[in-house]
Amino acid sequence: MALLYVNNNGKVLENSGYTLEAGNRAHLYGDGLFESVRVMNGKPLNLEAHFLRLMDGAVALKMRIPSYLTLDYFSEKITGLVQKCDIQGGARVRFSLDRISGGTYLPISNECTYFIEVYPVKENKYELNSKGWEIDLFTEMKKHKTKLSNFKTKNGLCYVMASIAAQEKGLDEYLLCNPQGNVLEGTSSNVFVVSNGALYTPSLEDGCIAGVMRMTVINLALENGIKVYECSILPQNLLAGTELFLTNAIKGITWSGGYRTKRYGNDMARRITDLLNHKFS
Repeated sequence: MALLYVNNNGKVLENSGYTLEAGNRAHLYGDGLFESVRVMNGKPLNLEAHFLRLMDGAVALKMRIPSYLTLDYFSEKITGLVQKCDIQGGARVRFSLDRISGGTYLPISNECTYFIEVYPVKENKYELNSKGWEIDLFTEMKKHKTKLSNFKTKNGLCYVMASIAAQEKGLDEYLLCNPQGNVLEGTSSNVFVVSNGALYTPSLEDGCIAGVMRMTVINLALENGIKVYECSILPQNLLAGTELFLTNAIKGITWSGGYRTKRYGNDMARRITDLLNHKFS
C-alpha cells in the first residue's frame, strides 16, 4: 500500500503518527465542520458544491474564513494531496475546517484552520450494493432542527449511537427522525423513497443534512424526466414506496431491500447509479 499523507493547515505530514495538535477545538468541543469528497480517476468530484456548503457552514458557526480559502485553493490542496499519495483511481477525501485552539466554550478567536485526509477506495466508479440493506427507524434519540442541521459538523454522537444500535440489532442501517416523527436521513446518508415512478426525499426544512449527493441525484432525476418532491416523510410513506435508497458522496447509491416487513426492488436505484457514472465518467 502506498504511503499516505495528511495536510495540516499547509503542512504535509505522513499519515502514520500524531498529526493533530493538543488543544484542537474539534477534538475538545466538536467545534468544526467537514466535507467528504469522492475521487474517481484521481480527480475529486463536485468540488464547488462541497466548497459552498463548507463556506455556508462556516458562516453559521461564526468562523472567520481565511481570505486565501477560495474554491481554487480548496481544489488545489485536495488535488495536491491526492497526487502526493499517488492515488490514480478511487479515493475519499475528508476536508475539515476547525476553529483555532484556545479558550473553553468561549473561543479566544473565530479564526480557523484546515485539515485534509485522503484514503484509497477500491472501486473507481459508483457500484450498487448487491444485497439490499435491512433498515429500521432509530427511536432512542431524535435529531432536532437547528440552524446547523443542514451542515456536516463535528458533533456526530447521534449518528454514532444509531450506527452502534443498528449493528446490535443485526441491521445495516437506522434512519433518524425529528421530534415530530418525520424521517430525516441515515447515519451518513440522505433518504429517497420511490413511489409511482417519482422520488420523494425529506425537506431541508425538517432538519436533514443538505447532502451534495442528494442535490446531485435531484438534479439528475429532473434532467431525465423523473419527478422529485422534497417534502416531509412519515414512516407510513416508507411502507407505501416501491423502493428505498440512501445517497452519499462516497458510496453514491445504496438500496434497501427491506424496512421491517416491507420489501423493495432496486430498478430506480440502478438507473440513478448509471446516470451518476455517466455524469462523472
